[in-house]
Amino acid sequence: MKFSARSLALAALAAVAILAIGWQVQAEPNRVSFPENLDQLVHYTTVRRGNVTEHIMTTPEAIEAVKNRQPIPAGTHFVLVDYRDGKLYRYFVMEKGEGFGADYDARRRTADWQFQWYWPDRSLNLNENTARCQSCHTSQQGADYLFTAYRIPRFNGTPVE
Repeated sequence: MKFSARSLALAALAAVAILAIGWQVQAEPNRVSFPENLDQLVHYTTVRRGNVTEHIMTTPEAIEAVKNRQPIPAGTHFVLVDYRDGKLYRYFVMEKGEGFGADYDARRRTADWQFQWYWPDRSLNLNENTARCQSCHTSQQGADYLFTAYRIPRFNGTPVE
């Protein structure tokens, strides 16, 4: 049986599409909870990128742990409040929980941290890929998976920029 170049090309394109769809990582619910009282968290740093402003906050206990070079306690939330053009766009929440790391294979694990996105109304945002968050945060293993840990020792009550 002989196949035309066009039919072979279409078959190859279909196979690539099937593989791409099959390998796509979907957003997923996990054990992260939205903190009950954002007012009890401390806004320790602000990151600005063009029209994006991110206020990052955590518990006073986490700030003290980092300043004292101690492990961040289980139950800790870090919350990134994402503003676009001055309007609340979404929240990004990292939560450290006892045994959270066991939910993932070793390649995806970020110790006992899990990540989740939330909409401004604090409902779960499953449009975001949390596996991508884990992948990026693995580069910060030496800083307990936090990109802004180095700013915490400089925090003296005014958010560090």
